[in-house]
Order: sequence, then C-alpha cells, then structure tokens
Amino acid sequence: MPAVRVRENESFEKALRRFTKSCEKSGLMSDIKKHQQYEKPSEARRRKMNAARRKMRKMQMMER
Repeated sequence: MPAVRVRENESFEKALRRFTKSCEKSGLMSDIKKHQQYEKPSEARRRKMNAARRKMRKMQMMER
C-alpha cells in the first residue's frame, strides 16, 4: 500500500495528488477496478486474447 508523508508547509491537496499518483504507479487503482465486478475465466481469456491481437496489429502497423 503506497504511503505519503506530508512535508512541512505542504498543502493537503498537494499531498493528496502525490498519494494518488503513487497509487496509479503501483497499479493499485487498476487492480481495484478489475476486482469491482466478477469476470468469468472465459471472458478474461477472451479479453487477453483481444488485447494481444491489438498489440500485434499495432506492432505490424509500426513496422510498415
């Protein structure tokens, strides 16, 4: 779990922004979004296969 110490003379908003950024970097937010709703294993496989296809298509377009 990311932790942020509030520095001297630092506003709460700035500390909150740093905390939010550290959560995004650690992948915590994407993990929470992923676990908000149950996904069947077959749907997860299909999503991963589609992501791989998009990645391959993008790589092929960049080679041209």
